[in-house]
Amino acid sequence: MAYSDFTLSDLEEKFGIKNERKQIQFTHKLVEPSERLRIELEESAEMPIKSEKARSEWIVVPILRELRRQNSNFFTIYSGDMLIGDKLTGLQGECDFILAKDTKSYEISIPIFQIVEAKRNDLDEGIKQCSAQLVGARKYNERKGIITEKLYGCTTTGDVWQFIEYSDKLYIDDKKYYLVKIDELLGIFQSIIDYYVSALK
Repeated sequence: MAYSDFTLSDLEEKFGIKNERKQIQFTHKLVEPSERLRIELEESAEMPIKSEKARSEWIVVPILRELRRQNSNFFTIYSGDMLIGDKLTGLQGECDFILAKDTKSYEISIPIFQIVEAKRNDLDEGIKQCSAQLVGARKYNERKGIITEKLYGCTTTGDVWQFIEYSDKLYIDDKKYYLVKIDELLGIFQSIIDYYVSALK
């Protein structure tokens, strides 16, 4: 199996990881985008974004670069890299985006955030894949002796973003966030980064 083959039922049956839909309570403030990001997103709105590749280049990557700049390069962005959580159980495969704590390593150091581009704009399918990648990321970190109470991820169409928190179970956010409210979206990401800055001292 690969991450994209897992369902939420598979994760519960194979690993005992339950899931629950609820509104995740992020402690966040609105974060105003820089002028640079505003221009990039305005330009993206003029483009015929029809593919996942275009969505990555015009929407997702500019947002991630902005967050990296605003946080003193706390994390590194991996795009299309393999993450092997556990070969024996099939928790492995290529990931759209992995954010990992920046340790100056060429290889993925400590994966802290998974982003899955929703195929055919299907957020539900993206939720399944992202959930499996979060389980894989936790196993990857545990092999290195890195334990965090929570891991986060999201799936996105570019315009719509839905988050997942993995702690004692997989919590799938009932609330969706939208690109048109970029200050709120950046605020959510910032609250998650703040958590990791504290947890990975």
